[in-house]
Amino acid sequence: MGSFTIEDGEFRLNGAKFRLLSGAMHYFRVHPDQWSHRLAMIRAMGLNTVETYVPWNLHESRPGRYRRLDELDRFLEAAARADLHAVVRPGPYICAEWDNGGLPSWVTGRLRTSDPAFLAYVDRWFEVILPRIAAHQITRGGNVLMVQVENEYGSYGTDTAYLRHLADTMRSAGIDVPLFTADGPEDYTLTGGSLDGVLATATFGSDPSKAISALRRFRPDDPVVCMELWVGWFDHWGREHVVRDAAGAAAVLADLLEAGASVNIYMAHGGTNFGTWAGANHDLETGAYQPTVTSYDYDAPISESGAPTEKYWLFRDVLTRYNPAPEPPPAPPVLPAATLPLTESAALLPALASLAQPPAVFPTPPAFEDLGLDHGLVLYRVEVPGPRGSYPLIVDGLHDRAHVHVDGVRVAALDREHPSVEVSGPATVELLVESLGRVNYGPRMGERKGITGGIRHERQYLHQVTAQALPLGDLPLGGTGVIPFAPGTATAAPAFFRGFVPVDDPADTFLGLPGWGHGYVWVNGSCLGRYCSAGPQRTLYVPGPLLRTGDNEFVVLELDEIGDPVVELRPEPDLGARREAP
Repeated sequence: MGSFTIEDGEFRLNGAKFRLLSGAMHYFRVHPDQWSHRLAMIRAMGLNTVETYVPWNLHESRPGRYRRLDELDRFLEAAARADLHAVVRPGPYICAEWDNGGLPSWVTGRLRTSDPAFLAYVDRWFEVILPRIAAHQITRGGNVLMVQVENEYGSYGTDTAYLRHLADTMRSAGIDVPLFTADGPEDYTLTGGSLDGVLATATFGSDPSKAISALRRFRPDDPVVCMELWVGWFDHWGREHVVRDAAGAAAVLADLLEAGASVNIYMAHGGTNFGTWAGANHDLETGAYQPTVTSYDYDAPISESGAPTEKYWLFRDVLTRYNPAPEPPPAPPVLPAATLPLTESAALLPALASLAQPPAVFPTPPAFEDLGLDHGLVLYRVEVPGPRGSYPLIVDGLHDRAHVHVDGVRVAALDREHPSVEVSGPATVELLVESLGRVNYGPRMGERKGITGGIRHERQYLHQVTAQALPLGDLPLGGTGVIPFAPGTATAAPAFFRGFVPVDDPADTFLGLPGWGHGYVWVNGSCLGRYCSAGPQRTLYVPGPLLRTGDNEFVVLELDEIGDPVVELRPEPDLGARREAP
């Protein structure tokens, strides 16, 4: 058994002074077979601790139904084997550019407040997850040093009763290591997000002296901790790939450590938003909706595929002044370049009968959440009466994209900013609605997906709407015959496409889809995530553990524009044109 305490403004590990040198890595963004390599890379960079969030929505997909809980246990055990302590941030809100900030889509009540309806869900979740974290504390022979209360709450609200409830619940569940909060180093964020008796830490990416001064003024008796040193950034579809200069980031890290602070590098290794878990932002100034890309490379020192970058070696030079480190393991191997023909296809709409939930009729269009669907597609069908002239068909509350078919003919693609198309009647209108990421930060969190208002023809609402839901997570799409693939290539989207590639020695690769528009890719039934011609991301990372010796099935769902019937396997990623983070 051990101890980790705060005494006289310093951390003490088993009684000795301790500097927290941590790096963020999210177990849920990395294939479990690759954890040991990534953790070895973190340790070899000169760090002594790994930090991870815990995404509530991943683990409690439906109320009271839990899955993949053992992954947190196995990750913490893997970190201990890699000679790393751990910091755990269980939320319930995590942000992290993760869908809905980690909150399940089905949670109701006034989010992130002391509202009893919201706290009832949180308490049930904490009853499940906190004992697991407690079992790995250093006080019980494990490696967990600290646990976070919420996340950057000062950027959201001022409900101290909510924060106090979380902290008291953690203590009641057996969390006896130090608790902490993390907020930007501004007066309003620190005062809104902190708690008396709980360590206050800061999050920032530059000007460490200013942030340190703010922390010391606010909490002169606390150790100075940068709980998120932003050494890179995340990307949105349709924007440029954001990076931070390696030498500049290393200089900030050096200044921070020379000032005596502890640090958590965010991210040490970013990983991937597999499946449909990428979040989104809502620009508070322009009102623009900004969905996050599939890659969470983050311009981190350890790349999305686990390779060391220039930033890695510069950071290692700084960190090993304070903490000796072993040599890093070899970078993972990659497959040679290859072109994969897609030789089979199936039109999506006819395939819905075998893939989707049975259709049901509603007086008004149901949202995804009403159908028990987190993300994916819903086909809405409604009749426009007639005879009548051409008027705007308006989709109120479209979240987030819709392909419109009128009497079986595709006529338009709609989105949040352009939610209408001219339609005359009588007509049968089908709207294939796709959800993108839920907003993970700010006042627009908790948005519902699908059609959240109604369908109007001019000013008149259209009723008796048929809806059919199709989830787009990990699915046995091809190999079990779920999709009726046939030889040949479909000529119109939306459609599924399939090809097989033989592999002798499975290894990482990067999947390119030149000429294709927007859709999803599965490899042997695992969903890699979304792709989009808007960029910046041009390749999807394929972890080697997803591949097997022999034939491997690749399935593409194209929703917008069909390219040549091939995909490319590339030895290098393409994350798009770069711009320096502000």
